Amino acid sequence: MSDTPKKPKKPHAVYTLVVEVGRKSGDGLPKGATGAALMCYASGVDEAEAVRETVAILKQADMAPLDVTGYGTLEERKEQGHEIEPDEIELMQKALDENAVIVAQVTPFFGDEDRD
Repeated sequence: MSDTPKKPKKPHAVYTLVVEVGRKSGDGLPKGATGAALMCYASGVDEAEAVRETVAILKQADMAPLDVTGYGTLEERKEQGHEIEPDEIELMQKALDENAVIVAQVTPFFGDEDRD
C-alpha cells in the first residue's frame, strides 16, 4: 500500500513560438526555399516543455528545426503590447484543449532575405 500523495498536475499554458527550420528531404516546403519560419502555439507546463514538444513534433514531420524563439503566453504577450487577433486566441485555446502543437503560419525563406 502506498500512502504517498499524488503530485498535483501543473496547469498547462500555451506558448507562442517561432521556429526557424532548414531544408530536409520530405519537409513539404516549396521548391527553391532555403528554409522557413513557423509560428507555433504549443501547450506545456512551462516554455521549455513547449519548446521540447514542438521540436520533437517537427522532427517527426521531417522538418529540420534550427532555432526557437519564445514569445510567452497569451497574458505575457498582452502585457508586452502585442495585438492578438481572435483567430490566434482560438488556435491557442485549441492547443491548450488538445495538449497539442499547432503550426499557425509557415513563412518560407528563399535565400534573398539579407539583400537591401
